[in-house]
Amino acid sequence: MAKRIRTRSEEMGYRPVRADLQAELERDLRDPAFRAEWETIADEFAALDVLLDARRRAGLTQEEVAERMGVKQSALARIETSLTSRKHAPSLATLRKYAAALGCRIEIRLAPQ
Repeated sequence: MAKRIRTRSEEMGYRPVRADLQAELERDLRDPAFRAEWETIADEFAALDVLLDARRRAGLTQEEVAERMGVKQSALARIETSLTSRKHAPSLATLRKYAAALGCRIEIRLAPQ
């Protein structure tokens, strides 16, 4: 059996901590102030999840999608993160280019609250 090599972090005494993000979110959502703020940004996170999931399913990196869209990788990173920053929401035309680069099309639906 091969000997396990310790990482530099381990040699310095650091130990990784496993995070259960779903459990942390569920705990945080019990706080009414946190829940109210979370609900104001839930749509943006859902949209980002859709983009990232589609890119993963297509098996493409940001750099590959950017090349297909005719933009730089840094511009694509801004598109993906803009959905959670609320600073510069991507236009429908940009989202169409993103979808086309993944071999997809955009569908928009409204759901009752």
